[in-house]
Amino acid sequence: MAGSIDPTASESSSTAPAPGGLTSAEAALRLKTDGPNAVGREGSRRPLQILISQFASPLVLILLAACLVSVAVGDRVEAGIILAIVLMSAALGFVQEARSAAAVEALQARLALKATVVRDGTRQDVPVSWLVRGDLVVLGAGDIVPADVRIVDSNHLYIDESSLTGESAASLKVVKQGDLDPGREDDRDGLGFFGTSVVSGSGSAIVTATGTHTSYGAIARRLLERAPRTDFQQGVRAFGFLITRVTLILVVGVFAINVALDRPLFDALLFSIALAVGLTPELLPAIVTLNLTRGARALAAHGVLVKRLPAIQNLGSVTVFCTDKTGTLTEGKLGLVRAVGIDKDDAAEASHALTLGYLNSHFQASFENPLDTAILAAAPAPDDLASYSKLAELPYDFTRRLLSVVVGQKGKAPLLVTKGAPESVVSRCTLVREDHSARPIDAAEHLRLQKLVDGASSDGFRLVAVASRQLDPGELEAGESPPGTADLSDADRLETGLTFEGVILFSDPPKAGVGDTIAELARQGIALKVITGDNDLVARHVAGQVGLAVEGVLTGDEMRKMTHPALVARVTRTTIFARVDPDQKLQVIHAVREAGHVVGYMGDGINDAPALHVADVGISVDNATDVARSAADIILLEPSLAAISQGVTEGRRTFANTLKYIRMGTSSNFGNMLSMAGAALLLPFLPMTPGQILLNNLIYDASQTAIPTDTVDPDVEAQPARWDVQSIERFMIVFGPISSIFDYATFGLLLLLLGTSNAAAPAFHAGWFIESLFTQILVVMVIRTRRTPFWLSRPSPQLAGAVFAALVAAVVIPLSPLADLLSFGGLPLVFWPLLAAMVVAYLALVEITKGLFNRYEARRLAGRAQTPARDGAGVLASQTGPSGRIV
Repeated sequence: MAGSIDPTASESSSTAPAPGGLTSAEAALRLKTDGPNAVGREGSRRPLQILISQFASPLVLILLAACLVSVAVGDRVEAGIILAIVLMSAALGFVQEARSAAAVEALQARLALKATVVRDGTRQDVPVSWLVRGDLVVLGAGDIVPADVRIVDSNHLYIDESSLTGESAASLKVVKQGDLDPGREDDRDGLGFFGTSVVSGSGSAIVTATGTHTSYGAIARRLLERAPRTDFQQGVRAFGFLITRVTLILVVGVFAINVALDRPLFDALLFSIALAVGLTPELLPAIVTLNLTRGARALAAHGVLVKRLPAIQNLGSVTVFCTDKTGTLTEGKLGLVRAVGIDKDDAAEASHALTLGYLNSHFQASFENPLDTAILAAAPAPDDLASYSKLAELPYDFTRRLLSVVVGQKGKAPLLVTKGAPESVVSRCTLVREDHSARPIDAAEHLRLQKLVDGASSDGFRLVAVASRQLDPGELEAGESPPGTADLSDADRLETGLTFEGVILFSDPPKAGVGDTIAELARQGIALKVITGDNDLVARHVAGQVGLAVEGVLTGDEMRKMTHPALVARVTRTTIFARVDPDQKLQVIHAVREAGHVVGYMGDGINDAPALHVADVGISVDNATDVARSAADIILLEPSLAAISQGVTEGRRTFANTLKYIRMGTSSNFGNMLSMAGAALLLPFLPMTPGQILLNNLIYDASQTAIPTDTVDPDVEAQPARWDVQSIERFMIVFGPISSIFDYATFGLLLLLLGTSNAAAPAFHAGWFIESLFTQILVVMVIRTRRTPFWLSRPSPQLAGAVFAALVAAVVIPLSPLADLLSFGGLPLVFWPLLAAMVVAYLALVEITKGLFNRYEARRLAGRAQTPARDGAGVLASQTGPSGRIV
């Protein structure tokens, strides 16, 4: 039927919803039945949850058990100190994580919180959480789709579903009849999904699902599942088992010896339990929390918000980091590069193709997209642009993958200008323009066109092809569309017999400095893997631009043909995962973890949330979707690999300083318990009274609170540091007895100088009190580094000051008026030079043993495969850097 095509090319269709929408009473009843339309807090934690989580660590539970034991044996002071340390650590962690949670809540508040609905016959804005099934919602450009909906009216309604599907181009929504299934691709065109956004156009829709019943909510529900234990959690758990095992061995062994020597049974049991309590590193939770809090403050200065403190240590342990390329490796903004014709050297052809592309972008009204924005921003407008008028438009759809406009100039025939996917354009062309004329496309020309397109793609460009056709007089009126309307049924009639004009090339330029950051990540021992929805040619080109060496490429189609074990075997050798769908992202993260790596993953879409949830470290950005931010452990205020690299360094510093305390605390406590157990069996009196032991522990622990400020050697920062519980156990077994050897030597020296009578006990107590503190505190300076202490590695001023203050206290207290109160006696002058000689000998032996121990560990690890593997408990047994150092 004859008729004209409307200049706005309105593709409008509708069904017949109740024009007045629900009544307020109906909406209130459904809200009461279904609950609020909210899933945003699914991944967030309330203050009480944050507080309870501070006590969930196995080490904290061990300390609480030690506290109860201390109460049971009557040592309420020791119990109070342990409890105070636990509470202080919990308070520090709670304050930091609660602040981060509040910051995340503030970020979430930036999202649109209102929706336009029709109720009681009038339009009104209501909170999104008030929407119910059956509500009639009004959608316009810029709106967030507030629930899962069925489209009932559409006028060029384009919705960006990239956060849900990964597809970068907006989806055209139309009215569809019958039952619709969101799992069927064709039916999705008639549906809208919670959390997606309207790019352009307008429409209305009926709400079909709200809250956790939406597609968005289904993903959020997956976040409620228990996430796999992270590398840090596995390490803490294994370390807790180590402490428990050693404690049980000590309790049973000492108790058995005391019983064999006919000591009173109850006294023997209490003494054994007291020794076991002394073995627990009671300051460890506080040291860890201080380390993590300090790291969180440092990262905040670099625009990194830490939601969960343990994520800092996990970040320091990362060996593989996975990310999309857009916005991370690149600027995330497409820029026009140039246009080319079939003859790449013909500037006139290129200029003509670019002019036609400009006309198409300028007059199209379907939806704004990055390609049109780039053309209009960079291409010169035709000098006679004002003489053109828009006659019609055939909107873009994913079946044709084309967009056409018809423009006219006075006195000239209408001109159809088509642009779109190269293969779609070429298939509709019968002519090609070259040398200012159009000639038929033959097989050779098709080969040249294919070479042109493939060459541009392999160079990493995104491209659209441009074609045109001069329409015959009256051809616009020959369609079946009624006057004043346009329909895509006209596309097959008009978009045929086109002349291929050329292609327009676009690129998303690499971020400034990203190449240096990638090189720094490589130096840090982190393999970067790109997971993208783009094709492998573009991904390879971007990788080449930023200096990322590509070891292997795996596409989504290839993944679908692989078994999961095959994928696990392949991921370590693969750098780029291209054309992957959201579920395949999750498969990749699982496979990389199962290959033995600690995985960091960066994502910002709804479909990224499950992968963020299962990664060792989930990282998102402040403008990410609500559910992605909820699932993430760390939030970047801007997408930047440089911030992540800085976070890795802070994580390794935090882990290294924590490990210093663990090594020193366990070996020192183990040595002290051996010394105490032996002294109780061999001496006629206790080597120190309970009050003196408590004071000794207080002074030592106070000096260790400065460990979080200590410097970390560059070689430690350069490699991923991971839990090696077996190495900690060996360290404790080797260095603990060395401490005991010098304790026993001190016992012999003091007995030689003071005698064995009970009258000598106060002086003996003072002598071992001083020697114990000197050896415990000064050995920190040796063990804190693999290098030569003081000469090649210096402690932080805070740690040096704390050590000096503790040494002064160790000397002054037994000589002060407090000596009588604490049952300390005077020491002969000859004790002091002998003490100095003994301490120097002890530190020298520890330094020599440290070198031998590190070389042994390096040789043990050097024979292992470079690819890390988790042991049965899921903990990486060991790892070495390129130099063979233990990391």
